[in-house]
Amino acid sequence: MARWDPGAEQRLRGAALELFGEHGYEAVTVTQIAERAGLTRRSFFRYFPDKREVLFAHSDRLPPAFAEAVAAVDAAEPPLAAALTAVSSVGERLVDLVSDAAPRRAVIAASAELRERERTKLASVAEAIQQALEARGTEPTAARLTAHLATLAFREAFDHWIDANGKEPFPTCLAATVTTLQSCITQPHPTP
Repeated sequence: MARWDPGAEQRLRGAALELFGEHGYEAVTVTQIAERAGLTRRSFFRYFPDKREVLFAHSDRLPPAFAEAVAAVDAAEPPLAAALTAVSSVGERLVDLVSDAAPRRAVIAASAELRERERTKLASVAEAIQQALEARGTEPTAARLTAHLATLAFREAFDHWIDANGKEPFPTCLAATVTTLQSCITQPHPTP
């Protein structure tokens, strides 16, 4: 085997998703993933520190991408509009990079450990959006609430995009999510 096998990272991801789907995340070993990909265990660790990170590789790039996208929005835009514009921009770029979103989501949904890791990732995104909004002059509490709403909209829109098998553009999925979110917020509340 070549020391730096072209496409090795993608093959490892594909092998891992296949095995996770067949046997469940907890039952699969790094050795099995490497063998399925036609690589060695050592090769696996060149790309991923552990089997969990096969599903979360490069997710550390999301918070800075969101922060940069918020900073790029016209300063005259109100906080929520700026955050949602950033979500649309990053989401549109993200969906062009993922081809295995549905099986990845299924594996994560079946594991408490992976669901917690997904929540941690989204919390980092919310924190990055909040800090970017505060840097634009948004008051901290408003920035925090706006960041959480934008992150929720991102997650729901991404799920919508997966459910549509990628046939709807991400901005369309986001617009539908925002419409639903707005209707939830503006519904009259029953009196206690």
